[in-house]
Amino acid sequence: MMYKFTARIYKVGINPCVDVPDRITSALVTRKGYISVKGTINQFAFQQTLCPVKDKEYLLYVNRLILQGGVVVVGDHAKFEIEQDDRPKTDIEIPDFLVRELNKHKLTGVFQKLTPSHQKEISKYLGYLKTDEARNRNLEKLMERLKEGKSMWR
Repeated sequence: MMYKFTARIYKVGINPCVDVPDRITSALVTRKGYISVKGTINQFAFQQTLCPVKDKEYLLYVNRLILQGGVVVVGDHAKFEIEQDDRPKTDIEIPDFLVRELNKHKLTGVFQKLTPSHQKEISKYLGYLKTDEARNRNLEKLMERLKEGKSMWR
């Protein structure tokens, strides 16, 4: 179901956002507290995640691309249409060298318990390393952290 609302764009810190009315968010399904949505701002299409805020409605962060597409700036009011985005998240490409290392250390299950965004972050980071030495050093650190029940950076 598509929900319509008008909201004023304001900043929280340096991030432009809008409050999404509770009448809308209460009708949507959360996943770990967040709500994936797709919609439009002034008829410009976007995909985004609504973020919960303590003692307040959910926030829709309005990044630069969305601002430009909607032809709005902070302080403007904009017309939004949003609906639940139930499409499955795209599979994460895990580099072969990481798969081999996880299998070797029997840590594949531990890695798969990390959030998809964290798996993607680790995979991208290791994939961007320029030398085998740097990659191997970081792989060793990751395996140790996973054995301890921790992740790479958290």
